[in-house]
Amino acid sequence: MSRKTLLKSHDIAFFALGGLDEVGKNTYVFEIYNKIYIVDAGQMFPDHHLLGVDYVIPNYQYLIDNEERIQALFITHGHEDHIGGIPYLLKQVKIPKIFASGIAVELIESKLVEHKDLEKPEIINYNSNSVFKFGKVEVSFIRLNHSIPDMHGINFKTPEGNLFHTGDFKFDFTPVGPSAEFHKLTKIGEEGVLCLFSDSTNALISGNIPSERVIGESIDDIFRNIKGRIIIATFASNLYRMQQIVNASYLNGRKVIVIGRSMEKMMEAGINSGYINVPKNTIVPSSDISQYPANKITILSTGSQGEPLAALSRIASGTHKEIQVEKDDTVIFSSSPIPGNQEGISKIIDMLYRKNVEVIINGPVADTHTSGHGAEDDLLLMISLTKPKYFIPVHGEHRMLKGHQNLGIQYGIPKENTLVLDNGEVALLGKDELKVVGEVPAGDVYIDGLGIGSTGSSLIRERKLLSEDGLLAIVLSIDENKKLIKKPTLVSRGFIFMKKSEDLILKIQELTEEIYNGLIINNVPKNKIEDEIKDSLQTFLYETGQRKPVLILSIISVQ
Repeated sequence: MSRKTLLKSHDIAFFALGGLDEVGKNTYVFEIYNKIYIVDAGQMFPDHHLLGVDYVIPNYQYLIDNEERIQALFITHGHEDHIGGIPYLLKQVKIPKIFASGIAVELIESKLVEHKDLEKPEIINYNSNSVFKFGKVEVSFIRLNHSIPDMHGINFKTPEGNLFHTGDFKFDFTPVGPSAEFHKLTKIGEEGVLCLFSDSTNALISGNIPSERVIGESIDDIFRNIKGRIIIATFASNLYRMQQIVNASYLNGRKVIVIGRSMEKMMEAGINSGYINVPKNTIVPSSDISQYPANKITILSTGSQGEPLAALSRIASGTHKEIQVEKDDTVIFSSSPIPGNQEGISKIIDMLYRKNVEVIINGPVADTHTSGHGAEDDLLLMISLTKPKYFIPVHGEHRMLKGHQNLGIQYGIPKENTLVLDNGEVALLGKDELKVVGEVPAGDVYIDGLGIGSTGSSLIRERKLLSEDGLLAIVLSIDENKKLIKKPTLVSRGFIFMKKSEDLILKIQELTEEIYNGLIINNVPKNKIEDEIKDSLQTFLYETGQRKPVLILSIISVQ
């Protein structure tokens, strides 16, 4: 899609570069009267299939091609799936200004310090009373509840009506932090919401989500009844939960040891910004752990999602350099598994049970976690307060988006006034019609240690092949007359055990020699010889053992 073929100067359109048909890399684009407004710029952590990939970000090509029309980037809150892509976006696209609130500002600034080669735009710290005008468009903010402070929905007020993007939210009637601004939601509903773009993460969960305050009380009760050392893992981004853990530890006379780089970083940011209040001398360094009895220690750890390199994983496996599991320890998972992480979490729990450690997870017996995303009742309340003409579910896998769409239809929004989009699909919000009018480039871009896009899908396939079938290198040594001077040399990595595969090695050598000698007589070029040998060997190896290792063939002249 380009602006000269699809959108007119008076059009209003919406599309996502990330965040649809997935949970992560939320990046949403509003085109209003030929100007571009970006909401969030997130990243996604790779699953186990993306070998060697550190992060996944969206394809920013459309923003690169239309850079001069970008007005600003607006951030709903400070979670990585909403701010993690900012450094990589700024490396490719000039963003005039970034608007963020409270703790998100500190987290973004800290992130940008790690990227020295960036031209950093002005970051404007907004609050729930801020209003910014961009010609005919007025941007304002509505405070909502989430698992991190300073979460705001973003409203674009246009002559055609309000465009309200909720960001991640739930309605918590007894919140740990400030309450949601229900009156503002009612107000924009009375003014007229042209389209609602609403969080779909928990659209398939009935009822509502327990209050964060209830979880705090549950954690207090659990801490009171534990006699030994406590190791508790949660999301490093959940500042409210971290505060509750500090409070429960202090009330029960426990010192808190914070381990894991991301947890340490968030604790520091929370304390510096005033969102986490820690009584004096409550947090102590991990090096002091031996100075306190077990019943006076709480270890606040990363690793609630089973990440293999996180602190809890290393503690469970016995490889942490400072903290070892003790038989009277209790490990608490103050989190719920993100889809795809169940296997890693189960592995850690199994390791802990092998060490005779008590493990508490969130469930009917113990409330140790509540989601920051609203369930069906929350989502229906958002729709009823805002009364949108059009409705586009965002932030979620396809089944979540469809479930959310059905909630809107149940409420009374005509089906033709709702859309379930894929990343890249452009929705035109007309006066009397909501429809898809085209596509922009969208997809995954991989980040590894080499930089942006240095790892493509073909390289991922090669890594997957190496991990499954291994590598076989064959070296042919020839004289000045191109004759073999010895049998081919074989090197295997992850393919066969050389000492116990003499028969197979001999067959590979003989086949290689036979093909080489037959081709060299006919003066076939070297590159053609290499291709022919590799093709024949791949066929032979697959027929022999149903495996296709990566083959590397070298023909070297020996004087």
